[in-house]
Amino acid sequence: MLRSLGQATVTGGDEDRRVAELRTAVSRLRRELATHPADFPDRGIAEDELAALAAMVTHGTPEVPRLRRSLLLIAGAIGSVSALARGLSDVCRAVDGFGQAPRG
Repeated sequence: MLRSLGQATVTGGDEDRRVAELRTAVSRLRRELATHPADFPDRGIAEDELAALAAMVTHGTPEVPRLRRSLLLIAGAIGSVSALARGLSDVCRAVDGFGQAPRG
């Protein structure tokens, strides 16, 4: 994959592999959060932002600034819940696959 040139490989069909990876990571973290027994103050924020990410990846390639904003809110909401750390890391890696937002 040639990320530095803004090109991405595609999987079966015309789907961008980055989108597929993000969809998988978001889905997994949503399931983990749904089954996590502890209630914490910002759980609703995490659930809302994960739902927003899930919606973004169903409509093609999402906007990088919006991805990063959602990731920041999710990390802030569940960052201290160690049981969700791996799922959060997977979402973070998937968002990083989209590179940096263009400046200016």
